Amino acid sequence: MARRLLKLATFNVNGIAARLPHLLAWLAEEKPDVVALQELKALDAAFPAGPLEAAGYGALWHGQRSWNGVALLGRDVVPVESRRGLPGDPGDTQSRYLEAAVHGVLVAAIYAPNGNPQPGPKFDYKLRWMQRLARRAKILVAQPHPVAIIGDFNVVPTDGDIYDPKGWRRDALLQPQARDAYGDLLAQGWTDALRQVHGQARIYTFWDYFRQHAERDRGLRIDHLLLNPVLAGSLRDAGVDRWVRLQDKASDHAPAWVKVQAPPAR
Repeated sequence: MARRLLKLATFNVNGIAARLPHLLAWLAEEKPDVVALQELKALDAAFPAGPLEAAGYGALWHGQRSWNGVALLGRDVVPVESRRGLPGDPGDTQSRYLEAAVHGVLVAAIYAPNGNPQPGPKFDYKLRWMQRLARRAKILVAQPHPVAIIGDFNVVPTDGDIYDPKGWRRDALLQPQARDAYGDLLAQGWTDALRQVHGQARIYTFWDYFRQHAERDRGLRIDHLLLNPVLAGSLRDAGVDRWVRLQDKASDHAPAWVKVQAPPAR
């Protein structure tokens, strides 16, 4: 019997309290099996575990007041946590990394620093954080079981991943150091699932709130789904649910997803 397809998705909700109706509507419509959420902007006590459970999703979360925050959801299952916080800097208190086993896949949910304004301390922190991610990713990519790193990387990998590279040239998302950090991850053996499926076609995951950029599809690709070789071998499809971004009072991101063949039951 052929194994079923597993849908893994990442969604920067830009405030889970404000976007909960959008999140629940998307979960009901698209039914992803695994979801990484970013930018919760809520303390742990304010996380809407009850409504998500009623929608059929177990959850782990790592919140923070007003900023940051990541979560992992599992359809009909509670993710099994393996790591909370990116190792390498005990003094880093920002909630940006959560790792768990869900439906037979080890998933790292990340929310990388934006880095603006650059140059400056925020950009320096971004680069240090990406170096720490690379060290963790090097361990994960070599695992003999399926692993995915998914989330908002806050990096536009190439000029083909943005509607207007010239207008954004000074932004931290396009700086050579940030792009090199992303490229270093791919060089470890990770597969960029969206690019693997869509080739050089324009595909975006973020549209700012100015001048109807979402409606005009003037976007950026900064949300990524990286698969280790074991999981990349079962990649079947990938895409972006842009319709979520086009809703009234939506997040400025849309969910991005991959479909892979589910690992054998253990």
